Amino acid sequence: MSVVAAEVSKWAIRGVSFELPPGSVTAVVGANGSGKSTLLNVLAGHLPPESGHAAVAGRVAYVPQHKPMYKGFKVADVLRFGRRMNTRWDNDLADAWLTRFKVPRRLQIGDLSGGQRTHVTLALALGARPDVLLLDEPLSELDPLARRKVMSSLLTEVTDNGMTLVFSTHVVAEIGGVADRLLLMHDGRLIVDGDTDELLEDHVLYTGPHASRPPVEGPVVSARHGQAQSSFLVRSGGERVDEPWTARYVTLEELVVAHLERAA
Repeated sequence: MSVVAAEVSKWAIRGVSFELPPGSVTAVVGANGSGKSTLLNVLAGHLPPESGHAAVAGRVAYVPQHKPMYKGFKVADVLRFGRRMNTRWDNDLADAWLTRFKVPRRLQIGDLSGGQRTHVTLALALGARPDVLLLDEPLSELDPLARRKVMSSLLTEVTDNGMTLVFSTHVVAEIGGVADRLLLMHDGRLIVDGDTDELLEDHVLYTGPHASRPPVEGPVVSARHGQAQSSFLVRSGGERVDEPWTARYVTLEELVVAHLERAA
């Protein structure tokens, strides 16, 4: 199974091309307005590309950021709706998700908190047993503890069922130890695409005496200069350097911020 997108829109996203393996967890990261939601809408089939193509193999479930549902439905009605609208439906899975996160079945959607509505939409999406699950800012209405628990549960679904998970976020802390692939977007373009661990191993911060260039070869992502010291973030793969230069790998947040600053 793969998810492929190629140069999809001339005005919202442009020159975007990537392919994801089945069973992977991919974070689409970028500031608000960078094109994350548009990309997911194209992959979900809600927006046709003006040029290029987008293809997703298998069944797709998509949870948009605003999580639209009928406010007059009770939670139990939503599960019945899901059962009738999907040719493949796992009511036990959907019901277990609501039980795990203590969502009352008797309440109407309009009476639920934002976090409870999030759990209902996730239960509805997972109950359809998708091959690919697309989530747009899925954790935005959850508290930090619930975010961790939800992401852990989603990763279990990926592991147990081979589901491919693609989720967008502008909070870098949400992807650490979770996403095995990063798609970093800026101004409608894909500026970084790769395996998260490989990207972290490839980006090294070199610090030493004031200099106009780094002590190693490779693309310079960012450079900072003081009166007596310079620092260069280089996509070098961790080449060793001699004193007085020092080298260290960067955090995922440092990597993301550096590339976004460079793009801006």
